[in-house]
Amino acid sequence: MTKKAGGAKPRIILTATDHEKLSVLANAAANTMPEVAAELADELDRAHVLAAGRHPGDTVCMGCEVDFRDDMTGRVQTVILVYPQEADISKGRISVLTPIGTALIGLPVGKSIDWTTRTGESKRLTVLQVREPAVTEGQPA
Repeated sequence: MTKKAGGAKPRIILTATDHEKLSVLANAAANTMPEVAAELADELDRAHVLAAGRHPGDTVCMGCEVDFRDDMTGRVQTVILVYPQEADISKGRISVLTPIGTALIGLPVGKSIDWTTRTGESKRLTVLQVREPAVTEGQPA
């Protein structure tokens, strides 16, 4: 049947570094997590990639903290988008290789996207705020 309800996905913006690293990640995950890897590859294919050294303001990038709203429930969540090896849901660190992580990457503030959970449930989220990766100071070594 139809793959996605809803319309065209919003334009996304990625840094050259994120695009390169995420392309490698999508290829590496193609055998172990084919559905999510394919979804990430689709996102990368449609992304506007900035020149090296340029960084999009107010756009979800790797390592940033994101406030988003689940448009179905109205619930607002704050997460940090990370690579799989850094993921820790108890600390709000979600992997880009999850359906919601893939939906968030490259999305500008104020934009919404439809995405599908691992159980096949259709959802919609809206990015409310994006903060640069926090620099942790004074943490014990």
